[in-house]
Amino acid sequence: MKTSLIATLTLLSHTATAFAPQARNTFTRAMSANAVPLANGAMSFDRVCREWRCKYEGDKATSESLEAIAKLVEEYLPEVKKASKDVKVNRLVCGGCLDFKLMTTVPLDDFGPWEASGFAPEAEFLEKLKAIDGVSQVETQTITNMEI
Repeated sequence: MKTSLIATLTLLSHTATAFAPQARNTFTRAMSANAVPLANGAMSFDRVCREWRCKYEGDKATSESLEAIAKLVEEYLPEVKKASKDVKVNRLVCGGCLDFKLMTTVPLDDFGPWEASGFAPEAEFLEKLKAIDGVSQVETQTITNMEI
């Protein structure tokens, strides 16, 4: 009788958990084992981006400074892509506010070594970017960048 009662209570305790409210993680994208949680677990990241940005002058269709930026990107793109075998590079241009951005995103595991290298070839690229007539407000930012 005592064994039967213990078995019944054990069975009930296990089946009752099926109806208990469970903590819900609304972020369902498959993440790497080293993903860093944010927002109380509502999101996380395993990719980090280094953004290089500036303002350019002129109309986006005819801007000489934007043309010079494009040539600089073309020159440095092979070196930028050495940051990681899984690198993603995005170019953003806003014709309204005259923003240019180059965003280089790498897996979290590759970010530390790239940061230790000074985000190569960042220093050289930014020096040449600042020398372009019509370019101003040259800045950098490190930010997470997740495709969702």
